[in-house]
Amino acid sequence: MFEQVEALRDEHRRVERELSDPEVHADAARAKRVNRRYAELSRIVKAHDDWTAAGDDLETAREFAREDESIAAEIPALEDGLQAAQEKLRRLLIPRDPDDARDVIMEIKAGEGGAESALFAADLLRMYVQYAASQGWKTELLERTESDLGGYKDVQVAIKGSSTDPSQGVWAHLKYEGGVHRVQRVPATESQGRIHTSTTGVLVFPEVDEPDEIAINQNDLKIDVFRSSGPGGQSVNTTDSAVRITHVPSGIVVSMQNEKSQLQNREAAMRVLRARLLAKQQEELDAAASDARRSQIRGMDRSERIRTYNFPENRIADHRTGFKAYNLDQVMDGALEPIIESAIHADEEARLAALGTEG
Repeated sequence: MFEQVEALRDEHRRVERELSDPEVHADAARAKRVNRRYAELSRIVKAHDDWTAAGDDLETAREFAREDESIAAEIPALEDGLQAAQEKLRRLLIPRDPDDARDVIMEIKAGEGGAESALFAADLLRMYVQYAASQGWKTELLERTESDLGGYKDVQVAIKGSSTDPSQGVWAHLKYEGGVHRVQRVPATESQGRIHTSTTGVLVFPEVDEPDEIAINQNDLKIDVFRSSGPGGQSVNTTDSAVRITHVPSGIVVSMQNEKSQLQNREAAMRVLRARLLAKQQEELDAAASDARRSQIRGMDRSERIRTYNFPENRIADHRTGFKAYNLDQVMDGALEPIIESAIHADEEARLAALGTEG
């Protein structure tokens, strides 16, 4: 069992030696990659050590149990401990998404429901910002297009973590949030108290660590500048500070007007463009990969309805994992961890099943 662990332990020793090399730390991008891999391998090595120790403890207890009944009584707990250690190691050996340690750029877009959908987009933004704060992550508002009633037609936010451990990465947790979020509630604009159903779309992209990680030919870019506008279309700036970048080969278009400086808007637009190109590249790889490597929960269909937020019943339901709870008020305040854990667990189960089929 776990035959591949020895090779991973050898790699862990090699990476540990690499981290002691000053040349590695002279290259920030390389140092980040090496530290991430070391953190991932360290968790596997520790889990393997724990599994081995649990097996040794159980074997020792069984030997002494023949002469000491009090020791025999400890055996069931030791067997449970061995089983738990084995399961933890088994899950850590599932091939991990190579982007898990990355930060993310999230885009929330109003969908069906008009003004109510835009208001819910603002609610979702607040939910994710609160969740990020609970994880010790930082958020940065990149771009927003406000609606007349104070919601958002479109808003983009960068979310940045601090851990080198891929399992604690921002992408590892938030990649499952992409899709259509459905809300059922009485809108603020509804005078007769009727419940409406609206939808809001969420897109999540892993952020590029270094600009040169994604090669972009400047000749492939069409760059337009224009004046920023606010709700209702009125101009909010007297200079052409807003920027629209079109990546001609892919057809991806990114617009930024949040900053007063054209240079800052251009830098933010390029940041989002790189993230979208990385996501496109990864989706193409996923499409060609085996089922064991493709995320089963994070589907590539961005029109998929993934979750319902029912305010009258205070109910939250995830349609992919079957998760349901009646604490929507807490979820909207950022208590997302149980929902995200259900997606991580379901994804791991599907990957384990696929690996078993392949084997």
